[in-house]
Amino acid sequence: MSPTTRQLKLNNEMARFIITTKQMKNANGIRIEPGMTVEVVSQSMSNPVLSNGGQPVVDAFMRIYGIDIRRAGILNMNYLDVERFN
Repeated sequence: MSPTTRQLKLNNEMARFIITTKQMKNANGIRIEPGMTVEVVSQSMSNPVLSNGGQPVVDAFMRIYGIDIRRAGILNMNYLDVERFN
């Protein structure tokens, strides 16, 4: 494999994250149940909850469940479990 082909493969790799809620919470009229799960795909290998203000995670929960996890106050690692799959 040539260096440019190897570099292209490395640049095109994306990380897949599964984010799952850990516990129940009621806040601001939003009910969170344990086990609510979304998938986020990112070009970054870093935790999507901690990078970019968690916006990809907020967007995924809004798209799948119609809830704003930032408004519910659970956009942090105390309430969310993050698993990375390559």
